[in-house]
Amino acid sequence: MQRFPSSLMSGYRNFMSGRYSAESERYRVLAETGQKPQTLVIACCDSRAAPETIFDAGPGELFVMRNVANMVPPYEPDGQYHATSAALEFAVQSLRVKDIVVMGHGRCGGIKAALDPDAEPLSPGDFIGKWMGLLKPAAEQIQSNDMLTASERQTALERVSIRNSLDNLRTFPCVKILEEKGKLQLHGAWFDISTGELWVMDAKSRDFIRPPLE
Repeated sequence: MQRFPSSLMSGYRNFMSGRYSAESERYRVLAETGQKPQTLVIACCDSRAAPETIFDAGPGELFVMRNVANMVPPYEPDGQYHATSAALEFAVQSLRVKDIVVMGHGRCGGIKAALDPDAEPLSPGDFIGKWMGLLKPAAEQIQSNDMLTASERQTALERVSIRNSLDNLRTFPCVKILEEKGKLQLHGAWFDISTGELWVMDAKSRDFIRPPLE
């Protein structure tokens, strides 16, 4: 019989004896009353940038949607399957979150692939290639800038991608209407894996700044 990964079982045992034991009442209440998170975080599926860990969130506090390079496609009600759009719709219209945070991170593999025009497809379907095509215009513009180093291009596109996703969020009628009414706020953030620094996008200037921790 195929064995479940031992590392996961070990982690689960630690969870049950530690966090679950300490917060069992909270889990019971969440099970009975349902979730009511105030914030949707759209993050990358990179294993090094988990929002629940970075924001030290407890159960029921964050509604998290993760995909490659934390991207939001534009609104396209075309009858196809749209996982990101479905999660967004559920968070905004069912859970009625008050804030949406698009959180990118440093050293993102998806962003690196978008900047490499010679990258070979990972499969005949090239799902990742098509997905990262959402950033093709920006990637080509940044890649053509000879004044930037490779690492500077990477960081630049990681942050441009966040702005692009925020713009795409506003193509969704439910988001646009609620934001204009002041019932929903959109935010951008960028997490540096190597230093632990969190940079937050200023809503007016769209620059990324490091907020004080105190």
